[in-house]
Amino acid sequence: MKRTRLCDILDIEYPIIQGGMTLIANAELAAAVSNAGGLGIIAANVGSARLSYTGNLAEALRQEIHLAQSLTDKPFGVNYPIGETERRELLEVAVAEKVKVVTTSAGSPSLYTKFFKDAGIKVLHVVASVRHAKKAEAEGVDAVIAEGYEAGGHNGLDELPTMVLLPQVVDAVFIPVVAAGGIADARGVVAALALGAEGVQMGTRFVATTECLAHPRFKEAVVRASDTDTVIWGRRLGPTRTLKNKKTFKILELEALEDSAGELQEVVGNEGTRQGHVEGDLENGMLDCGAVAGLVKDIISAGEVVRRIVAEVPYVLASLQQS
Repeated sequence: MKRTRLCDILDIEYPIIQGGMTLIANAELAAAVSNAGGLGIIAANVGSARLSYTGNLAEALRQEIHLAQSLTDKPFGVNYPIGETERRELLEVAVAEKVKVVTTSAGSPSLYTKFFKDAGIKVLHVVASVRHAKKAEAEGVDAVIAEGYEAGGHNGLDELPTMVLLPQVVDAVFIPVVAAGGIADARGVVAALALGAEGVQMGTRFVATTECLAHPRFKEAVVRASDTDTVIWGRRLGPTRTLKNKKTFKILELEALEDSAGELQEVVGNEGTRQGHVEGDLENGMLDCGAVAGLVKDIISAGEVVRRIVAEVPYVLASLQQS
């Protein structure tokens, strides 16, 4: 598989990054991806999903990092959604524990980039437009993750799909660009590289893995999903892609009404992601999931996900040469 600048920057074998899925990107998952040659990522709030959680989110993250360090000697990272990371002690954990990489998203790269860079940590920032990519580059990030509207979870306001967004970001910046959104197999990886990406980030594919902390019912729902089983909701609150269920249909009904802001916020609530991701409530929880779920057919180890892609890339390339 092609070695890119991203591999050299992150000290990884293959340019494959596991997404930092909120609450469920755990140490075991990150270590498995890193051990297979990619870059595993821990969600900053994952500790709060553990049965042993005592209420100290920073200490929980520290324990999660220690667990990952006991499982791999390869680099791994931590994901910090800027809009949701209000406590500075969470940021300081990554520095104190000598984490090699962080990914940041959902906010301005000007807030945390210098803090992490001064500590010698590599920073990758998620962007959804050329404008945001240029700003992130100007702030000194090491790479940007161009995430298209196909991605699960929170999305950009401009609704740009990956195939449109990616080459425009590649043309606009000098730093490496990672493709995210709509990638789950070797075909997606090759397509991303053809459009100029120097790596890929995948979330939904890694939900359906044995190591992921996601509830078994959530994993099974991803495997059962078809091409039309995800939906974007929250255009008035912040676009989010999840699996369709009773809760999303209610949200969409309220969004169609002009005067429903209060009721809409109440229905969305603050515990939906925990209900879906951790508790496995398939009807009343939020189930962040990319539109690529229809390509996810099995629950396998995270290492096997990486190895399968690496093994299949040459066959995809060979098929292009034969056509």
